[in-house]
Amino acid sequence: MYDVDAFLTHVINSLAGTNTAIDFVMVWVSAIGVPLLVLAVAGQWWRQGERDHTRHALVAAGLSFLLGLAINQVILLLVHRIRPYDAGISHLLIAPSADPSFPSDHATATFAIAAAFLLHGMRRLGLWFLAAALLVTISRVYIGTHYVSDVLGGALTGIIAAIAVRALYWEGTRVDRLITRIL
Repeated sequence: MYDVDAFLTHVINSLAGTNTAIDFVMVWVSAIGVPLLVLAVAGQWWRQGERDHTRHALVAAGLSFLLGLAINQVILLLVHRIRPYDAGISHLLIAPSADPSFPSDHATATFAIAAAFLLHGMRRLGLWFLAAALLVTISRVYIGTHYVSDVLGGALTGIIAAIAVRALYWEGTRVDRLITRIL
């Protein structure tokens, strides 16, 4: 399985360093993709139409994001995978990272957001966030900082977190009404 993972990682990363414009875009997407998605989620707070439902989905996206990253911290206590550039698999376009490679926090965060919107019936917005999540996760492999399985694992963690939040945080409850009526 590692051979397939290393091969796919190398294939995606082999394009790095061949085109400065694409390299710039991928480094940029990797660096500011998550903050931009968080801003895009926060900006929906004042969206018109179905305000209570939209705000519920926004809170669920934030909770999914946080839960997914918390799950990753537990996984990092158990799994200490070296980065692909340290293993000679990829060519790194950014500064090296000191933490383990698996799972990808970027993938977790972006997929948690996309899954939360999709699970709450906001299909159009959810698909936009999913497209952005795919771009961010591909950029992480492209720039050489993650294996393909790292971003797949991160995506899975984000989706699981969104499913858990969907099951535990219900729309219309007293807590939900209190949170969604702020501002």
